[in-house]
Amino acid sequence: MENDRIRVLPDGIANQIAAGEVVGRPASVVKELMENAVDAGSTSVTVNYREGGRASIQVVDNGCGMSQTDARLAFERHATSKIREASDLYRLRSFGFRGEALPSIASVAEVELRTRTPQDELGTQVTIHGGRFVSQEPVQTPQGTQFMVRNLFYNTPARRRFLKEPSVEARHIRTEYLRVALCNPSVAFSLYDSDTLVSTLPPANLRQRIVAAIGGKDIAKNLLEVSVDTSMVRVEGFVGRPSAAKKTNKEQYMFVNGRYFSSPYFRKAVLQAYEKLVAPDTQPSYFLYITIDPERIDVNVHPQKTEIKFDDEQALWQIFNAAVRETLGKLGVVPMMDFEMDRSIEIPVARKDDPLRMPDIGVRADFNPFYEESGGPSAHVYPAFAPKTRKVSDWEELYEVDSGAIGRAETGFEIETGPSAGEGAFDEIDGDLLEFIDGTAEEVVQTRLDLGEEAAFRGVLPWGGRYCATAVREGLAVVDLLRARECVLYERYLNLMRNGDSATQRLLFPETVVLPADELAEVRNLSAELEAMGFEFSVGGTELSVSGVPADFPAADTTAAIREAIAEFRDRGAVGAGRNERLCAVMARHGASSFRTVGGADEAARMLEELFGCARFNYTPSGAPVMTFVTGEEMAKRLK
Repeated sequence: MENDRIRVLPDGIANQIAAGEVVGRPASVVKELMENAVDAGSTSVTVNYREGGRASIQVVDNGCGMSQTDARLAFERHATSKIREASDLYRLRSFGFRGEALPSIASVAEVELRTRTPQDELGTQVTIHGGRFVSQEPVQTPQGTQFMVRNLFYNTPARRRFLKEPSVEARHIRTEYLRVALCNPSVAFSLYDSDTLVSTLPPANLRQRIVAAIGGKDIAKNLLEVSVDTSMVRVEGFVGRPSAAKKTNKEQYMFVNGRYFSSPYFRKAVLQAYEKLVAPDTQPSYFLYITIDPERIDVNVHPQKTEIKFDDEQALWQIFNAAVRETLGKLGVVPMMDFEMDRSIEIPVARKDDPLRMPDIGVRADFNPFYEESGGPSAHVYPAFAPKTRKVSDWEELYEVDSGAIGRAETGFEIETGPSAGEGAFDEIDGDLLEFIDGTAEEVVQTRLDLGEEAAFRGVLPWGGRYCATAVREGLAVVDLLRARECVLYERYLNLMRNGDSATQRLLFPETVVLPADELAEVRNLSAELEAMGFEFSVGGTELSVSGVPADFPAADTTAAIREAIAEFRDRGAVGAGRNERLCAVMARHGASSFRTVGGADEAARMLEELFGCARFNYTPSGAPVMTFVTGEEMAKRLK
């Protein structure tokens, strides 16, 4: 059929197809234009976007600019100034080289380019709409290049519908902005959201750029320098202290030859160096910069250029892991072996005339494998092997015990029970004696307490400072009072947000939290919920000043709580179901951190009453068990 004949696609359609790989969302446009600006030798790059990049994206630089001919030719597919022949792919020193970005962007948006070289008195302006050339004319413009991208995906409605809300797209733009900024600390960068300054990063060294771009003074004290130079690769940068590990992995960056890349394989090399140094649910920070011969890597894998092939991945994995371990070892958090302190083992020298002595072998001719050695029939059938002595147990040393009854129990005779101890005989028991109800044992049954009309619990025995034992209908329960406190605070904060009757504790001295611009934006999104819980704060510049916290919230944990709340909503989005519950869970976890030890039985009983009054008391909002208990059958099994 005639319709089945092979045809060459028009350039406009081919560019729209390529745009599907190169331009996935507004952040992709920002990434490509910022990288072009850096390749042009710019010392200052400014980015301004509106409506999350959907309405417009503007990127301005002071680089070398383009001539009139190059400005028009730049929008042709596969037109590039970075390479001349195929072998150049293995000597790349620039970000871009495919020549696909500009024609792909121009095919799905309205693009206006203004540019001027230092040699020209007038610049040139090129206008392209949906891949169709509109005009080119001279214009007065400063040296450098200005890109204005409007109405992204206006001619591909299906792609435009898949864009997320502006706040989510803006977050992706900030992520790409940071990646390019962290690659190039000598270049000044500025980011604006609808003409409002979000971030400004002056030229600096690598450490200063990381501190300014990521976390201010809080991260500065936790950066450990990494510097390893081998014949294959040079690894530089910083890793975070294990004590500063966070719940998210947003502070993990790897760069190769000034280019950001993502590699789960090399990420595992870094995380393995932190094995057993950080909690299982936390992630360390790292900013690692790799310099390697371009011929040993292949960046021509995907148009996004975040996936890179390495020549010898296994050797590089070992270098990564060793570099991080060496840095942590200097800190003293990784045990180092001191060979000088190891004493040699003395081995006696065998002499030629020394007699040989064969080891003695004892044979039990009357051994019967069907009988036990202690207790049961073997004690009567084979009295020679019956136990002569008996070790006194810890609990027998504490309390007066009828030794005769114990002996009768071991020989299988009936035990004569004496009068039981009174209820008030023991005020407190050492926590070590209750190890048999440790919730980590496999045989301990974890189940959900289902309380009826009867009393929730009977009697309270505090032990271990953080725990208490109590009798419930299902058996003997041990409650983690710290997690119980978290459950109580969770429901309290949730009710405050619903009812709006919070109480605020004013701080004597306001606490200042320095946050990057993108995190300040998240705080503004959460301001209504935080104020409903009892927080009072104001935002000025790059600082968050907290003047009040909820009445029962520890003031010392304010900074950590706000940072974790920001990370929670930055990673999973600030909209959608469970928004209030997620925020209350974070604040409850930090609010419970003020609990140190239980004062006595009365305080423990009061905390249990609050716990069993909650709608959910078996698990914390994050899913950690609050209590563990054993039934009568389980107790009998343990006592054999």
